[in-house]
Amino acid sequence: MSNTVDRAIEQSQFESSGRAKAMEILRKLALFLVLLVLMAFFATQNENFLTLRNAMTVLRSVSITGVIALGMTLVIISGEIDLSVGSMVALSGVFTAWLFLRLAGAFGPGAEVISVIIAIAASLLVGTLVGVFTASLRNYLRIPSFITTLGLLTALSGAAYLISDGFPIIGFPQWYNYIGAGWLFAGRFEGFPGIPFQVIILFVVFLFLFVLLQFTGMGRSIYAVGANEESARLSGVNVRFVRCVAFGATGFLAALSGIMVSSQIMSGTPAVGAGGEMNAISAVIIGGASLSGGVGKITGTLIGILFLGVVQNGMTMMGMNTHWQAVVRGALVIGAVLFNMMVQKRA
Repeated sequence: MSNTVDRAIEQSQFESSGRAKAMEILRKLALFLVLLVLMAFFATQNENFLTLRNAMTVLRSVSITGVIALGMTLVIISGEIDLSVGSMVALSGVFTAWLFLRLAGAFGPGAEVISVIIAIAASLLVGTLVGVFTASLRNYLRIPSFITTLGLLTALSGAAYLISDGFPIIGFPQWYNYIGAGWLFAGRFEGFPGIPFQVIILFVVFLFLFVLLQFTGMGRSIYAVGANEESARLSGVNVRFVRCVAFGATGFLAALSGIMVSSQIMSGTPAVGAGGEMNAISAVIIGGASLSGGVGKITGTLIGILFLGVVQNGMTMMGMNTHWQAVVRGALVIGAVLFNMMVQKRA
């Protein structure tokens, strides 16, 4: 009798897993079809929309937000949220510029490269430590990450303004601009505009996190903690460490985005990054992740990033009012949430 029950349970779990996978494939196909329809529509409105140069422009425009969104995926899958990433972008850019100028002054003009490397490494470390700090408050004091990161959103922005005195910090060497605005293979082939270096960074981050989530024990642990923290703990998962990894990686990638922005505009500016957290969360949600945790794919987030980029680019090329663009983006997020809820119920 017991064996019969066990087989019945295993069969039920197998069927449930099969339905979930089928619905996930259906959801991605639906999003892809909507994207194709929108691209076809935008192409009828502007003949330059489907050009290779515009495609590279779209990829370049979403790269910075995309790097943040890929990190945010880890946090959301683990059942948490990080609202401080936009402010971390600002702080990272300002801190990198501030530290570089001081190191360059101490080492002399011949040590620009080492000064930039140290400044970048220090900024990435600061971002990682801020993420670990958030996770620690959640782990040991049980403070919800929503509250902690909401406070950090203001605190990190204030720190960026304090360091810069409210003004952009300039003085980067000209070659630093390549990180955020350089193009690979530009002019090498006729009709090929090249590949923005930002896009290379985006896809390297994507590949690393894809492998992490799909093929490692840490990836499985992140899903387990988001799905059911207590069950994960009883199964031997170090829940506290998993949170530190998720938040630390997100802080690291937010800092990396800040460095990319500072390279693009060649200054550390405290006003950048505002609203970056909302754009990142939007991409993750459109990609199929659930704010309740345990659900989401890094590939889905990449599709969500590209989806928002295509929509933004298409509306801009149509000359649509920026306020209407905001309305459309908000409606897309709401629609994505409703659709994902229906998919999860059927799964």
